[in-house]
Amino acid sequence: MIDRTALAPRVRVDVLLDEEDRRAALHDATFWGLRATPKQVPSIWLYDEAGSAIFEEITRLPEYYLTRRERELLIAHAREIASLTGAQTLVELGSGTSEKTRLLLDALAEEGSLACFVPLDVSEQVLVASAYTIAAEYPALRVHAVVGDFERHLAAVPDGEGKLIAFLGSTVGNLAPEARARFLGSVAEALGAGDALLLGLDLVKDPARIEAAYNDATGVSERFQRNALAHLDRELGSDFTRARFAYMAAWDPAEEWVELGFRSAAAQVVHVPGLGVDVSFARGEPLRIEVSAKFRRERVERELAGAGLALERWWTDAAGDFALALARASRV
Repeated sequence: MIDRTALAPRVRVDVLLDEEDRRAALHDATFWGLRATPKQVPSIWLYDEAGSAIFEEITRLPEYYLTRRERELLIAHAREIASLTGAQTLVELGSGTSEKTRLLLDALAEEGSLACFVPLDVSEQVLVASAYTIAAEYPALRVHAVVGDFERHLAAVPDGEGKLIAFLGSTVGNLAPEARARFLGSVAEALGAGDALLLGLDLVKDPARIEAAYNDATGVSERFQRNALAHLDRELGSDFTRARFAYMAAWDPAEEWVELGFRSAAAQVVHVPGLGVDVSFARGEPLRIEVSAKFRRERVERELAGAGLALERWWTDAAGDFALALARASRV
């Protein structure tokens, strides 16, 4: 049992997004997403308590190579990253339980530079629990947790010399290109001289392998997506789970992303009382839950440069499945 009272002097929690704000923003985004083409709902609906547990199952699936490859890269290169950055403050965006981040924390602690860890996540309960766990495991570390949305609250990350912002898991691939450009621009603004960004990136490869990662033999990935519909129904009183939708996880070669969600099995109307709307679907019409973009080095360099960032280091696993990219602001 962690003694939070004893750890309190080293743990700070800033709540920039309370439950009421989170719900209002989510409902508004859902309302407009259901009017977009294609129809879509925010991927945050995936991550209630049940969804988070299902995703942990996904990371252990034989088809889902992403988590294993990124962990292999962090094990191989964490010390080099620590040496290159000498980071005094490690910021983790979309931190969750910060499991893989311990590899960076260990390397930076060994380097002797690290003084503060700043995890940022939308889930206050998970974030606070993780903050105290990290503080207990690293007695010399201050932990400044920020409850917020990395797309909206990056400017609230505390300033400090020698900052490393880590955005792992290829989560950046869940952002549409316009949103990704805005996000990278906000990162560039947050980086000062000597600061750096570390990105985890899933790479373009055989489409069959990519699609298999989201169409596993045991159906866990489909269960994960269907849980988003159950979450919608529970919170908005909708009837998505009683409607007829077929699971969709398809590679789009033009966009170089996997589109995840459903296709309507028939012409139908879904009622969403919580938003005061009824949503009509044609037969075969998609309902997008998320996209997962895959990257090539040249595309990453181009997008970084467009945001005012310069690629400094690029590490890949032997199979070329995944990459870690270290970048710095080019306009500092």
